[in-house]
Amino acid sequence: MAANSTLSVAVLSGKGGVGKTNISLNLACALHQAGFKALLVDCDLGLANLDVLLGITPQGNLQNALLGEMSLRDVLYPIAPHGFDVLPAASGVPELSEMKAESRNALLSRLEPLLGDYDYVFMDIGAGISETVQAFAAMAAARIVVITPEPTSLTDSYALIKILSGRHNLRDFLVLVNQAASAGEAKASFEKLAGACRHFLHLEPVFLGHVRQDKKVSEAVCRQEPLLRYSPGCPAARDLQGLAAALQRARLAMADVLSQRNILHVAPD
Repeated sequence: MAANSTLSVAVLSGKGGVGKTNISLNLACALHQAGFKALLVDCDLGLANLDVLLGITPQGNLQNALLGEMSLRDVLYPIAPHGFDVLPAASGVPELSEMKAESRNALLSRLEPLLGDYDYVFMDIGAGISETVQAFAAMAAARIVVITPEPTSLTDSYALIKILSGRHNLRDFLVLVNQAASAGEAKASFEKLAGACRHFLHLEPVFLGHVRQDKKVSEAVCRQEPLLRYSPGCPAARDLQGLAAALQRARLAMADVLSQRNILHVAPD
């Protein structure tokens, strides 16, 4: 693919606690292991936790870049050689979580040249339906909505899709079911969400796949390691590798479109 065919992927959820950040981290890890360059951007501004999941202590973050104290490249934290990097955010900084549109767009416009160094850019976005969540979701080329079989996850994810569809005219959503007891439970959960989207929103979400319940996931979190490194042969890790392969196919299918647009859809200042 052309060098400018970077696939930007927003990973989002209607509610917290569904494993969205862990999914983002391990998809980036899986694609790096497959030979691709991946960047993971912590877009949960003000409530960042990627550094905690990875057990790292970055010397800088997006707040430093916004204040002009460090360059964006200096803020990058390498997780593995040859192209698996994290762009960390700050935690407990309300100014970031409530960033105005012009500041957010200015920051991401500055990011654009940096993002072109990667095959995949994962934007780990905060949960919920805030203006910042909506803006980041609309900027990406692809959107993954992470749900669990819990009813509250389904209803909150439907609300998120409804708002993104109505306010931003977004019609394409990939749905990933996390913490599923079985493939059947995952498919049934997806169908409940998809049925509501078809009936009320007249859009058709796409089932990306599922990740099974697996005790190795919580063990990896406690060890502060990506699951793909901690236990690459466990059921959840194999599911994540399959999802990464599905994203590779999606990137190939979108190659022509990606080569004709910027990596992020950023509104003019």
